[in-house]
Amino acid sequence: MEEICSALSTKGAALLQSDVRTPEIPRTPSVDDFIKSYFKNNLHIVDVRASRGVPLLLTGRSIITDQNLFATEREMMHDPLYAHAANWKLRWWAGVGFFAGTSLWALALQRTSQEGPFQASEMQALAFLPTRLTETATLSKAVGRQTLLAATNALDLVQKPAIALSRQGLVLEFNSAASRIFNDEIRVSNKRLVFRDREANRALGAFIDRSRSTSDAAALSVLPIVVRRENSAPVVMQIMPVDGAARSPFLGARALLILNDLGSARNADPRLLRQIFDLTVAEARLAPLIAAGASPEKAAEMLGIARETARKQLKSIFAKTDTHRQSELASLLSRL
Repeated sequence: MEEICSALSTKGAALLQSDVRTPEIPRTPSVDDFIKSYFKNNLHIVDVRASRGVPLLLTGRSIITDQNLFATEREMMHDPLYAHAANWKLRWWAGVGFFAGTSLWALALQRTSQEGPFQASEMQALAFLPTRLTETATLSKAVGRQTLLAATNALDLVQKPAIALSRQGLVLEFNSAASRIFNDEIRVSNKRLVFRDREANRALGAFIDRSRSTSDAAALSVLPIVVRRENSAPVVMQIMPVDGAARSPFLGARALLILNDLGSARNADPRLLRQIFDLTVAEARLAPLIAAGASPEKAAEMLGIARETARKQLKSIFAKTDTHRQSELASLLSRL
């Protein structure tokens, strides 16, 4: 953006998405103060360049200027955005449309009064940019998505449900471990994560609202969200930051949600139990069942052994693991 501004004798530039505006839009330092004020005064909500310019870009025009938005210069200067921009001596504007996947973006070029409006020859110089920008943005978005997939797939290998969210709270990716706990209490609807638990919905909504207005560089500092369910144990959802290529503006990933299903018993590998605690084969089969909450009688039934045999094996398990009750054994094996 700096090089384009220098070549065109233009004050500064920013990247704007057609349907999403956040304070962290990429821009050159020369217009940083103006962009901050733009969002602080909610001018992004009434930006005439979006309401009038986006339809033009969607219908095939690749570059638009002020002259495409207003009938006269007088009308332009009475617009709230242009009147506000005058405080920074900014007046003239051009937008170069391009796509990142299916999302429409614009390279917004901002000029001062002295630099003057964009001329026909300059428009011709900008004409090669839409194709180049689309290629770059699409590649950036693809690389970011692969980064997200790598993270969620890695968590899938250790049976950790994971869901990636954009800054706007849209679900970008989720792994198969997450899909296995989806039901009418936890689900994805219209690319949104929805809970039946109203308090969990409120907590997630508060995080998303804060995410929209905070810097990408800021720490998330969010407490885990507890999702209570009617007929099973709660799910504890940790919110982790997303870094690297996935944070590019064209994909916009903001957080990775890691879900801990407290109702899902994850049995320790019997081979590992034998190696660590010197359990017999039979004891290594019994220990995870007891740790998961089964009574000795129920575990005996599940394994097809006598109840007295299960009790003797459990006594040996307690001795070898230096535990004394079922809850202690469960706590120990959960660390594996």
